[in-house]
Amino acid sequence: MSALHRTDTSLLGRWWWTVDRWTLAAVALLLAFGGVMTLAASPAVAERIDVGSFHFIKRQVVFLGLGALTIFGVSLMSLKGIRRLGILCTLASLFLMLMTLFFGAEIKGATRWLSLGGFSLQPSEFVKPGIAVVAAWLFARQRMDDSFPGFQMSIAVYLVTVAILLMQPDVGMTIVVSVVWGTQFFVAGLPLVFVALIAVGFVGAGIGAYFTFDHVQLRVDRFFGPDSDIGYQASRAIEAFQRGGIVGRGPGEGRVKEVLPDAHADFIFAVTGEEFGLLACLVLVGLFTFVVLRGFGRVMKRDDLFVLLAVTGLLSQFAVQALINMASSVSLIPPKGMTLPFISYGGSSTLALAIGMGMVLALTRDRPEEGGGGYGR
Repeated sequence: MSALHRTDTSLLGRWWWTVDRWTLAAVALLLAFGGVMTLAASPAVAERIDVGSFHFIKRQVVFLGLGALTIFGVSLMSLKGIRRLGILCTLASLFLMLMTLFFGAEIKGATRWLSLGGFSLQPSEFVKPGIAVVAAWLFARQRMDDSFPGFQMSIAVYLVTVAILLMQPDVGMTIVVSVVWGTQFFVAGLPLVFVALIAVGFVGAGIGAYFTFDHVQLRVDRFFGPDSDIGYQASRAIEAFQRGGIVGRGPGEGRVKEVLPDAHADFIFAVTGEEFGLLACLVLVGLFTFVVLRGFGRVMKRDDLFVLLAVTGLLSQFAVQALINMASSVSLIPPKGMTLPFISYGGSSTLALAIGMGMVLALTRDRPEEGGGGYGR
């Protein structure tokens, strides 16, 4: 890259001098850390289910490589290209989410996955970056043109998405999508009375989920129960952090991965704490924080409402997902089946997050010659 000069007008040259290289470096570190943690956490899980020690490692290396290429490819796109990709992701994922209800494999009481050529695809992962961009475009379009029913269309897309998610059911994903959409609606200039109504609606939906879904009720009851029974996986995760201390027990020396079925996925943060200690966990938190704050700092310099709303949604989704995973690992909230961005094992999650981060890098590129028209036109 050092051979690329500022006067280089090639596609790669323009990309290199306009993309945020600090965010790019932070994301590269997260991808590398994800590879290391999959190597540390997955062999014990793979041996326990008798699929070969390097089963998950081989797959995750492919996923991380495809993720890196996806980030690069998406970050090359124009504002119009990002908008079109967001619409495509939303429509395709909603269709495939419907297909899971009829043809999906039921795992742990939920039908969220489609089997494709030996791989399991979770379509709901891809609706997150898609709906963030679509909602941003609809909100911005109405703010620029009052005759365009952007708010109503966005509400309709949100309600359809949430309805399908709850039919699977996937309460965790519903929470993330709702937080992202609500944040964008607020930033777009939603009147405070509607903010209050949405907040009350979210609380009511949470109470409804408790009484509707048995697994939600079980997790909440365990978390707030008088006997402080936080559940097997959560209690083992806490023990892992305690054993790890400040600097950890050392690579490969952890024991929590031998007893947790989701050590390579939902509870990989606990493996990090046991083997690499508090300092490594803080570095990981710092990387997530840097990516989010850096992105917001960059987008505040833009005068395009679509870009502001889209980046707000994408970064909120990234931050909320990381917070939910880490908070459940240390028992601050009831456990949720939420991956740690770019760290946990999972092809659908890695590729969907790569699309989202590629969108962030594309939207925050310096574009002095390209006007967005206020709504990514």
